Amino acid sequence: MTRSKAPMIAVLVVLVLVAALLSGELFFRQQIKSCLAGQLQSEIGSQVEIGLGWKPILISLVDKQVSSVTLDSDDARFGPAEGMVVHAEVEDVNLERTADSNGTIGSSSADIDWSTSGIASTLQSQGIGALVSGVTSDAGAGTLSFAVGGLAQLTVKPTVTGGKVDVQTVDASILGLGIPTDLVDSIVSVLSDSLQQYPLGMTPSSLTVTDTGIALSLEGGQYSIPPTADQPTEVPEGCELLA
Repeated sequence: MTRSKAPMIAVLVVLVLVAALLSGELFFRQQIKSCLAGQLQSEIGSQVEIGLGWKPILISLVDKQVSSVTLDSDDARFGPAEGMVVHAEVEDVNLERTADSNGTIGSSSADIDWSTSGIASTLQSQGIGALVSGVTSDAGAGTLSFAVGGLAQLTVKPTVTGGKVDVQTVDASILGLGIPTDLVDSIVSVLSDSLQQYPLGMTPSSLTVTDTGIALSLEGGQYSIPPTADQPTEVPEGCELLA
């Protein structure tokens, strides 16, 4: 081997090693994303898109730690709620599995958008939609209004108090007369129940009524990811790499 060829061979070896590392990183990153999607989609109530933080996954395969994870869903379901758009961020994820857990997270936050059409769909699925002909929001007043039976108007004001969403009735009338209490209670109950159940142990920190619905922010601390629902011994795709 001549001296002139040695540097070229060394460069080629380095390039091959770099290409192998990059290919491995991309492959294993996709596998870990599949693992996390399988573990967390039951928390969100729908399919989720997973993004991973800066830390190389090849290192995470060794220490079982992921710096951060993002979750996105365009059709999340919390309790009876349907059609919630969610963007969540999870920090300090430990992927080490135990008999009682699929891993732990250090902290989390989420932004939720629930449109008036999503609210209407939720009422429909709970058997109330036939009575509610429309849902509108008033960002200035911070209220939601429900057109009931074409003649009645129910207006409510959702707020966050003590880490929970409270829904108060502002007005309920039919041409100036009161709407039946049972109907009002049914609508308010579905709306309240839809705003009480959240993923990863998070709780509401703020709520804003927008021109299109509700914008809700959540925050959470340490949380243990429960085993896969109904099949606690089943390992989601990609998670076998962490066994």
